[in-house]
Amino acid sequence: MTEKENEHTAPSRLFGGGAHPAPLHWLFFPAAVLYHELLLRAFDAQSVFFDGALALILLFAVGTGLFWSLIVNLLRRPRAAFIVSVTVTALWSVLVCVEYCCRSYFKSYFFLRFIGSMSENVVTGFGSAIPEVVLPRLPFILLAMLPVAGCVLLRRRIAPPQRMGWKPLLVLLALSLAFGGTGSVLAHGGMYKTSYTYGFNADAGVTHFGLNATVRLEMTYALFGQPAPDIQVPEDDGGDDTAVTAPVVYGKNAMDTDFDALAENASSSAVANMSRYFGSLTPSSQNEYTGMFKGKNLILFTAEAFSPWFISEELTPALYRLTHEGFVCSNFYQPGWGQSTTGGEFAVMTGLIPTWVNGNVSFYATARNSMPFALGNQLRALGYTTAAYHDNIYNYYNRDKTHPNLGYDYQGQGSGLKLTEDGSWPYSDLEMLQNTIDPYIDAYVKDGTPFHTYYMTVSGHGGYGWGHAMAAKNRQKAQAAYPNASTQVQAYVAANLELESALAYLLEELETAGIADDTVICLAADHYPYLLSDTDTDYYNELRGVTDSERDTSRYRNALILWCGSMDEPVQVDEPCSAVDIVPTLSNLFGLTYDSRLLSGRDILDKSYNAASAAGSIPLVILPTAGGNSWATAAGIYEASTRTFTANPGITVGEDYVSAINDRVSLQYHYAQLLVTYDYYAIALPQEGHTPNAPQLAPPAPAEPENGENDEDGSVPEDTPPDVSDGTVPEDGYVPPDETQPE
Repeated sequence: MTEKENEHTAPSRLFGGGAHPAPLHWLFFPAAVLYHELLLRAFDAQSVFFDGALALILLFAVGTGLFWSLIVNLLRRPRAAFIVSVTVTALWSVLVCVEYCCRSYFKSYFFLRFIGSMSENVVTGFGSAIPEVVLPRLPFILLAMLPVAGCVLLRRRIAPPQRMGWKPLLVLLALSLAFGGTGSVLAHGGMYKTSYTYGFNADAGVTHFGLNATVRLEMTYALFGQPAPDIQVPEDDGGDDTAVTAPVVYGKNAMDTDFDALAENASSSAVANMSRYFGSLTPSSQNEYTGMFKGKNLILFTAEAFSPWFISEELTPALYRLTHEGFVCSNFYQPGWGQSTTGGEFAVMTGLIPTWVNGNVSFYATARNSMPFALGNQLRALGYTTAAYHDNIYNYYNRDKTHPNLGYDYQGQGSGLKLTEDGSWPYSDLEMLQNTIDPYIDAYVKDGTPFHTYYMTVSGHGGYGWGHAMAAKNRQKAQAAYPNASTQVQAYVAANLELESALAYLLEELETAGIADDTVICLAADHYPYLLSDTDTDYYNELRGVTDSERDTSRYRNALILWCGSMDEPVQVDEPCSAVDIVPTLSNLFGLTYDSRLLSGRDILDKSYNAASAAGSIPLVILPTAGGNSWATAAGIYEASTRTFTANPGITVGEDYVSAINDRVSLQYHYAQLLVTYDYYAIALPQEGHTPNAPQLAPPAPAEPENGENDEDGSVPEDTPPDVSDGTVPEDGYVPPDETQPE
């Protein structure tokens, strides 16, 4: 058959006409991509299968499938077409399986670039843990591999000897553009516009548009830049004078920064926009607690998978004392940032929202940035000894780079911290404190040298069973307290009894040394124990005695410990607050100089706000979920999954209140990401010897390769690349050189 004859007969084959077999050579890829998207959605416990996003997923899946049909049919040799078909189908199926494992195990989809940066160390450092993740998810994996088997079995019909002519190829191109273009128009103009543009991230992308569209958008925005939000900052109404009960005029937690001049002299439009944005914000007010802890010591914990629901005066007297004395925050949250431990730890340590910088988590990107408001840097400048410890592999999450940059002398397992190595895991929080506490207490007692010590714990890490070293150690006590609970709940409680032992030891040592009144203890979780809910049974609900999911704000309620032995009575704090509020609150309590406008959080003790206002320095907790960005303010709670706002008793808000707060949330995410991307602290607060590391031009030196660690809607604008108006977008952003499976 001649090429001319082939061109004329191919259209009938394209649409299945005549005696020719069904047109699998162009239908296979649309069917396979759509099948995978629906499979992911059906197995995603955090998503609702039937909602408006399903239409977008269908359009993008068919459009992408038709595009791959076009590519394969452009290959004139059937063998080459078959090889490409099998290869593409197999690689895509593997990616679908990886994303499903990430979503079901870590409660988050991840960017392709982030997965690539992790993969080698996951395999080399945690090969033994892979079966634990994969085996329970084998049904999904087998179903996801069906298109690969179908591609092999139907190879003669998918890549037939007769190749398509140019006219049917043009039809494929037109259909691909029609489906994809329609989806893009609807996404840009509909309710998911934020998730598709400046609010794009992996969770939002896969949930609302499908994995294929997420991969496309990730690559597109990396190359050409991500849209910026066209949103104005709500004008400050001056606050509510009735909120300030004492006749005292307090100063502001702000520095003498000329944001107008920074905007005028900015090297790029992105820096100019940041300067105008931060300059437009209302600083938090100093208050009666400003400087209350000035000169005292500080011990700060990020506690692995901590939650307060097992705390009781009988079982956990130290935790009970610490959570019921000091500042007692009744509305504290640790959001699910979509970045596992590194996101929660970043929020606790920096006061910034964890975002994505060119496909990787923002904590990596700060490793060479100026971080003047990190507590380690602030207190070290005042003569404190500042040390940080982690009782697991020292360079996991690149802590050996990020933590020294925050002002700490850092030690972890394998780099200075000595822990018992008996082959069991995880390690003991109690042993970590026993092996590190003497030097800084002795220095303070003997020489009066103040100290700030940071601990990242690990004893509470999942998975929860009696093979867990810390659970096994405390098994008898947990089972006696929870005789009728499931094994998973008993093991979780048992694992966290090691943290209880560590805190009891710490209190005893401080009191024995006579310095409890001079020492502040602060503790927050990195995330809720999501590995209690990584199966069909949600054991976290059992632990709490409630029923909810990751789509609900109640899932992220937690406890903040903020205690000092010198406080005679507890101070009740009812304002909603979260992990990003820890750094500004401690900075105010310790009387430190900082600019509250340059942090995502606020001082939770600042009462000078109008509860019904969307402007000013108001309490605002952002809670990214699969259904969107939920939030809590002093006025009430917004559930993104149902798009409902419930006002607190006695509060009446205006008609535009919800939309104004939603805009404010988008702006906070956007500018938190740009602040890290452009090393804005170095621009606004220049330091001698530090040139702005912007926009992430070069990666740091590789870390030791042999070490590892066991370890939503998305109006979350996590992946905003550098501004492109001045041509400064790097070809390659910051890539962490050493990362393994998220904790």
